[in-house]
Amino acid sequence: MNFAGKVVLITGASSGIGARTTQKLSQLGATLSLTGRNLENLEKVASECKGNEPFLVPGDITNESDTKRILEETIKRFGKLDVLVNNAGIIETGTIETTSLEQYDRVMNTNIRSIYHLTMLAVPYLIKTQGNVVNVSSVNGIRSFPGVLAYNLSKAAVDQFTRCVALELAPKNVRINSVNPGVTVTNLHKRGGMDEATYAKFLEHSKTTHPLQRPGTTDELANAIIFLASDQATFITGASLPVDGGRHATCLR
Repeated sequence: MNFAGKVVLITGASSGIGARTTQKLSQLGATLSLTGRNLENLEKVASECKGNEPFLVPGDITNESDTKRILEETIKRFGKLDVLVNNAGIIETGTIETTSLEQYDRVMNTNIRSIYHLTMLAVPYLIKTQGNVVNVSSVNGIRSFPGVLAYNLSKAAVDQFTRCVALELAPKNVRINSVNPGVTVTNLHKRGGMDEATYAKFLEHSKTTHPLQRPGTTDELANAIIFLASDQATFITGASLPVDGGRHATCLR
């Protein structure tokens, strides 16, 4: 697990899974380019890194000009790109009866359209380095759950995107994989509208919905992302790796 000399661009690096992945990659010698909407949080994450000081490129990946700038500034600074971690994502609650088109567009723009755009821009540079992409999807991309319809659709799209692009880029020795978290202790759900009491009940309920009887940690997700991005996974592409305590395998009764 040596990322010395590797340039890694991570979206959504200012919190949660992205922040923890950033911190662990810094310990493994990676040269990091970090993006997110909150500069103050990015600076806090960067201050907790070891090794080379991360390069911060704040921006909104749903904004096309921001996405182009993030990639261009990363290449201008480092001259190459070895790994792209498409981590940024949001969740919205709602069913087919209650999810507005505005909510649908917001989720799809963040969770899949931005991944499509940034990956498309990054591919020429990844071909040069024979690099790879890791997308952060969800168990919701594998299994169906009521009440978060737009989110489910977006993550299923991420998994299909991963497989399709993996086949397209395999002849050029560029790998693309995804990790599929179960419930993970981050601020995702609270940003999606849960208050503290509801979130506490949600985490408690997760003990019954995950065979390992607990939610996951950002450390566990970061380990999986780093493995797929590393030279220890050079024969893995097009994979959707569940990191969900077995939830994808269940049909709970």
